[in-house]
Amino acid sequence: MQEKKKEVTIYCDGSSLGNPGPGGWACILDYKGKRKELCGSSKQATNNQMELMAVIEGLKALKEPCSVTIVTDSSYVANAINEWLDNWIQKDFKKVKNKELWQEFVNLRKIHDIKAVWVKGHNGHSENERCDTLARAQAQQIKES
Repeated sequence: MQEKKKEVTIYCDGSSLGNPGPGGWACILDYKGKRKELCGSSKQATNNQMELMAVIEGLKALKEPCSVTIVTDSSYVANAINEWLDNWIQKDFKKVKNKELWQEFVNLRKIHDIKAVWVKGHNGHSENERCDTLARAQAQQIKES
């Protein structure tokens, strides 16, 4: 009998000042109420790249195969994960932006069971707001450095 995977929620957000411009990403990993915040930045990135980096870095932080719910305010990320990705893979990512990031995600998807949930941004969702604050701060920090 297959062992039940741990159920983890990863809340994600990305920010870009200029789009493209200085970028920041952040995620909160939540397992049974235990939380871990991660964040980072890039000198030059788009919002979508930073949204995707938040997802990737959150997944990379997991120490074992899990059942993961990605909560994001990016319809691009949610739709790609839930609907578009298999088609992109079949077409070898032709005309798909951020190909390398999506390929990295695909490799992580082989380890974890992943679904995405879209939430409206800047709408009082506490974890989304926290990720937004962290991502924005990362982008601002790299802009000033």
